[in-house]
Amino acid sequence: MAQTGGHFDVIGGAGYWMEMVKCQDACPVHTDACGYVNAIAEGRDEDAYRMARATNPFASICGRVCGAPCEANCRRGSLDSPVSIRALKRFATDRFGPENGDFKSYREGCNQQMLPQNRGDYEPVAVVGAGVAGLTVAHDLAQVGYKVTVFEAYSAPGGMLTAGVPVFRLPRDLVMAEINAILSLGIELKCNQRLGRDFTIESLRAQGFKAVFLGVGLPKGRKLDLPGANLSGVYDGMDFLRAFNEGNPLPVGKRIIVIGGGNVAYDVARSAVRPLELLGHTDTMADIERGESVAYDVARSAMRMSGDKEVHVVCLEKRSEMPADEIEVTEGAEEGLVLHNSRGPREIVGRDGKVAGLRTVECSAVFDANGRFNPSFNEANVEEIPADTIIFSIGQSSDLSFLQPGDGVESNRGLIKVDPETYQTSAPDVFACGDIAHGPRLFINAIRSAQIAARSMHDFLRGTRSEETVRSSWSPAVYTMREGWDQLRRHHPPVVDAAERASSLQVIEDTYPADVARAQASRCLRCNVNTVFDTAMCLACTGCVDICPENLIRLTGMAEVCRTSEGRDWVASMLAVAPADLDKYDKAQLDSLGGVMMKDETTCIRCGLCAARCPSHAITMQRFDFHRMCVTFPGLNPKLKHGSNALEVRSEEGNGQVKQKSHAQERP
Repeated sequence: MAQTGGHFDVIGGAGYWMEMVKCQDACPVHTDACGYVNAIAEGRDEDAYRMARATNPFASICGRVCGAPCEANCRRGSLDSPVSIRALKRFATDRFGPENGDFKSYREGCNQQMLPQNRGDYEPVAVVGAGVAGLTVAHDLAQVGYKVTVFEAYSAPGGMLTAGVPVFRLPRDLVMAEINAILSLGIELKCNQRLGRDFTIESLRAQGFKAVFLGVGLPKGRKLDLPGANLSGVYDGMDFLRAFNEGNPLPVGKRIIVIGGGNVAYDVARSAVRPLELLGHTDTMADIERGESVAYDVARSAMRMSGDKEVHVVCLEKRSEMPADEIEVTEGAEEGLVLHNSRGPREIVGRDGKVAGLRTVECSAVFDANGRFNPSFNEANVEEIPADTIIFSIGQSSDLSFLQPGDGVESNRGLIKVDPETYQTSAPDVFACGDIAHGPRLFINAIRSAQIAARSMHDFLRGTRSEETVRSSWSPAVYTMREGWDQLRRHHPPVVDAAERASSLQVIEDTYPADVARAQASRCLRCNVNTVFDTAMCLACTGCVDICPENLIRLTGMAEVCRTSEGRDWVASMLAVAPADLDKYDKAQLDSLGGVMMKDETTCIRCGLCAARCPSHAITMQRFDFHRMCVTFPGLNPKLKHGSNALEVRSEEGNGQVKQKSHAQERP
């Protein structure tokens, strides 16, 4: 038996052991974080890059700005603090990613097993939107053999990567390097092409595109319907960030209020606190050769001009409830942001048609008794904050004005309606995912949904059925932990001094030095290594109980096992009785039936002392390896609607039969 956070699971199926590797299980694209972290610890940096890149076309970017659900679920966090997985990914991508100007490792690093295996010289497909979702679909379909054209409304690709992420967090040359690596797969990009203005879904069909993917995102910000919301000096956060990142900042004053408490609100506030005069100023080669620096002169002037700027953040939540990451709030405070917690905006105060301040009231509770968002306020506690600029950052909204009745694409509450499993819209040949289908989510979630959408588009066009399956194996674990690894504490990557970063646009976080990266990587608990028990050989000597430094192993009676329904079922199966029959036994009688060795996996540090101590070798350390792969079968996918386009393609290819050998025999 194994106990995981109060849940009993009979040792067996691969699913249990996959969930044990919590970082990989939590990652939407199932990146082998455990693998690349340990590769870095061992000095195998190129191997680390290939693992990070394998299932993620934006590995370099995610090494900078991913929401890192892997870290939130890292088992080391149960002991002290999580492994710095995202920063370690950046360490590997900085060395071998496309930002180095060579796309070879990028192309070779893609896990081809996760793409449909029936490749060919296929028909054209259209991708609308060159953001994370759209470029992921293009990345996958181009490698399978489709002629992919990407249409982008703005002058450059990137979507929220360039419009929403501040330049001081994500260098634009890195973004373009990774995008260019994707385009190098044979994808055509057409910028300044807006759906609804320059073309329509129907016109794409008329041009011969057999399927269309919509990855248009949520380009508009949301505003509250407050008195004064139309005053001069009131902006939405998305407009502000896009203009800031394009180098053409919106005019703001010296006292700025950002309304919102999430990460985007902090991106807005931390952008606003910086000298906007710096944007668009770079040194030319002639300046450098003359020993002059236009950017440096501008920076010195901007620092003097911006010294009296105040940026306030107003949010409903208490400090402990804020959705923004802790590091955002901490670094924001270091840069001079003034935080007003538990305040709800009531009115934008104006004077002569311009913003003069924000009137707020105390928010006594954000959620109601049922845990639903339903703020309540203490109207007697009113505070007015002087300001000349108000920026809303309370969410994003869509622009579906491009939809026409003939498209056949339905929407609901501002989002495109899709099948939750295939991401097919109500029009069989149109697919959508990412923010426009699900609402705002992490970049890594958009990548995962786009991978599924690309596979669905392939099945729709080929008349096939593709499924993900898992291959797994066990082997003896041979490894050595770094001396003192259990005492090492998490250290953040080096960051620019607060005063310096607040007065410049330079990237605020640097890469780990090699020695620090290896030390931080060695904190990993190697969750793919497990203590495997052979109960037939166990002597019940409790030597493992005595030696376990985390007190995770103990010998207990059947009564404790029977406290959960899973445990009762297991005991009943061992005794060959019905679970209900166990009710006639009291605790002493249940314990007299036998005992079990129980191990709480939640904080096991894989030290191996239990295996070394076991006199009968009933405990061994075993490595569990697994990988996912896509298997494609002939025959229509029953989860997809098939229209005339798909039927036409299938008839050309022999009623959907796969031309290369079938992989059906590989199905588990």
